[in-house]
Amino acid sequence: MGTVALAVTDGMLHFELSLAYEVFGAHPAGVAGPWYDLVVCGPGAVRAGRFRLEPDHGLDRLRCADTVIVPGWADVDVDPPAGLVDAVRAAHEAGARVASLCTGAFVLAAAGLLDGKCATTHWAHTEDLAARYPKVRVDPDVLYVDNGSVLTSAGKAAAMDLCLHLVRLDHGSSIANTVARRLVVPPHRDGGQAQFVTTPVPAPDNHPLAELFPWVIERLDLPLTVEDLARRARMSSRNLSRHFRSVTGTTPLQWLLTQRIRHAQELLETTDDSVDAIAAATGMGTATTLRRHFNRTVGVPPDTYRRTFRSSRALSATVDAPFCGPGDEHGSGVAQPGPRP
Repeated sequence: MGTVALAVTDGMLHFELSLAYEVFGAHPAGVAGPWYDLVVCGPGAVRAGRFRLEPDHGLDRLRCADTVIVPGWADVDVDPPAGLVDAVRAAHEAGARVASLCTGAFVLAAAGLLDGKCATTHWAHTEDLAARYPKVRVDPDVLYVDNGSVLTSAGKAAAMDLCLHLVRLDHGSSIANTVARRLVVPPHRDGGQAQFVTTPVPAPDNHPLAELFPWVIERLDLPLTVEDLARRARMSSRNLSRHFRSVTGTTPLQWLLTQRIRHAQELLETTDDSVDAIAAATGMGTATTLRRHFNRTVGVPPDTYRRTFRSSRALSATVDAPFCGPGDEHGSGVAQPGPRP
């Protein structure tokens, strides 16, 4: 899956930097095959809060990466460093996939990578991003935006969502879920989910739907309805919808459909089951229904999704593109974005 380069600078937010390092820097236990080659690139020794960080390489090495991650930094009232902006732009021009976490979107915007595109950042800074870069279509509500080779996320937990989304594109949903379990975070939240809900999300073991979620996941092959879920949760359908909106940010039916699609993706990636069999196993009923919902949600038909992930597996098993050294050309086999979950 190639090289992931963290682009660092003075005043960056150490939380986003640390979570990216955790996701891409540690090979998950029990996962066979190659993992990412993680490097840290900066203009020299930099400071993140009270921490001092010595990058592995200079910013010029960003152009050799397959994926560049730009963490946010605290002082968004000033323009981002010109050297960082130029290096990120050059990396993208060389073929790198570029993703920003939180206020790192200001770097991508300054580099012109977001012109004419939809993007997001931490909700507290979306108005400022839109005012300073009017060519960017800023969405203040979503967790993250995937434009293929350019991706942006909101702050804090949403940065983790985007990192896991990248792992899912590169390695598939099963491995992304393994990484999420190791980090004890939700395995998947759609990028279009709201950045925040009106009430705090309760701890996993004490909210009203805590017992309902695993019960549903074990029964995705059944034609469950909102009434079935409400009956199991011992509440009215209206009360169920209110709790779902509070806990998940979406409706019971949309959440249920998302779980069915995620399960279908896992089966397409890990089994040779027919689309008809997967439709039955995910509660979609027929292959026609599965194809309709899958194509609308993921963006490609199930058969194409399966071929894409199997092709990428075969490619990763045969291609070893090392991080290029001084004077080397940009490594071949730049990771291409897969279908969007």
